[in-house]
Amino acid sequence: MGLMTKDQYIESLRKLNPVVYMFGERITDVVDNPRLRAGIEATGATYEVAEMDEYRDLAITTSPLINEPVNRFTLPPGSIDDLVHRVKLNRAIANHVGTCHQRCTGLDCLSALSIVTYDVDQKHGTSYNQNFTEFLKYMQKNDLTANAGVTDLKGDRSKGPTQQADDEMYLKIVERRSDGIVVSGAKVHQTGSLSSHEIIVLPTRAMRKGDEDYAVAFAVPADAEGLIHVVGRSSLDGRELEGVDCGNVRYSKNCPTLIFDNVFVPNDRIFLCGETEFAVDMVIKFSSFHRQSHGGCKAGKIDCMIGAALTLMDYNGTSKVGHHKQKVIDMIHRAETLYGCCLASSYEGKKQASGSYFIDTILSNASKIHEGKELSESIRLMIDIVGGFVADMPSDKDFEHPEIGPKLKRYFKAVEGVPVENRIKMFRLVEKMAMESADTISDIHGGGSPEAHRVTILRESDLESKKRSALRLAGIEG
Repeated sequence: MGLMTKDQYIESLRKLNPVVYMFGERITDVVDNPRLRAGIEATGATYEVAEMDEYRDLAITTSPLINEPVNRFTLPPGSIDDLVHRVKLNRAIANHVGTCHQRCTGLDCLSALSIVTYDVDQKHGTSYNQNFTEFLKYMQKNDLTANAGVTDLKGDRSKGPTQQADDEMYLKIVERRSDGIVVSGAKVHQTGSLSSHEIIVLPTRAMRKGDEDYAVAFAVPADAEGLIHVVGRSSLDGRELEGVDCGNVRYSKNCPTLIFDNVFVPNDRIFLCGETEFAVDMVIKFSSFHRQSHGGCKAGKIDCMIGAALTLMDYNGTSKVGHHKQKVIDMIHRAETLYGCCLASSYEGKKQASGSYFIDTILSNASKIHEGKELSESIRLMIDIVGGFVADMPSDKDFEHPEIGPKLKRYFKAVEGVPVENRIKMFRLVEKMAMESADTISDIHGGGSPEAHRVTILRESDLESKKRSALRLAGIEG
């Protein structure tokens, strides 16, 4: 089939028939539901930019696997250049949509699997890498989007998978058959599952002997029998259904919980099945790739926040206020530090045994820690600049009301020559970027908790070499 246009991508989703629930109701028309369509549009932007002259060279490359042009979101990195392009493309698209485009997680899964399946096969003589390679060809030839099914509900966090009162608190194999496996459990925070054609499942944590049923990786279609998408709530989600006060009038994000109710996985779509010692490798590879993806994406989001702040400085009549300019500078350096850290993690990447390239984990995790703290600070700076209208501005319906609308527009007027409607729209965009919980919580916990980032940095750092340097400088021998 080859590369899809945005319109072809949206039509391809219409051919799927996923089981979806939202707000207590079964949703049968996913693509045209306004709450869900906004997320689909965000993923659609990854197809849209591939058609645009200014982005085409960034978004499209040639796959050595199928020797055809492919979207980079289906290409595991085969060089340092590929690693760098991942970051640059994520920033460009985030700048385009102002929110999560939801396609990076699938690429992060593909990238991790391209490394770990090879390593498992080398030790155990399995055929997981062959399974993965055929699946990757399918993804590339059809320009498909995948979602990452990684985070389990975990139940009692003080207990491991086999110690839980309910043995499906972590997704597990419940039946092994000659033609495949059957799995049950759930995955949470499934950003973009309804914008995806395929769901790729990986383990969520390290496994040990006895956890074989939980050490599983595979792919299933987004409408596989037994798979249920339950759309999660977020702070501003009702506005898209109402069609008012949306702020970002083009794009949004939704994060379902996925329930796997005895879902069958055929043998050729299994990428790990019981090899417990490799679960941690999949977790580390995926999470590090995903933290690198975040750096590019969130730098692009801060770009949009800076743009909104500068525009409202113009609209409010504060463009010459010195302390506002200083706050803009503070936002810029946070975006560039985040971006630079992810680029550095790419340039320090190394070739793996499978031929794929892997990033520097310390730098990618340092970037994610920076994001969790500094993106929140960037939001605070943006709100400081634009003012308090973000908190309680009347609804679009009030501004459009024939009786009170003209009065409201009169009093919300600011700089002469700036339509009051434009000022209102920009305040709404700031509200969306600052207060949309689906984004702001992800800035902290996306790709794992802040403590997970710190643990990875400590584990991957060469602490002994740092001690040797200090001992030498102090004149301490031995």
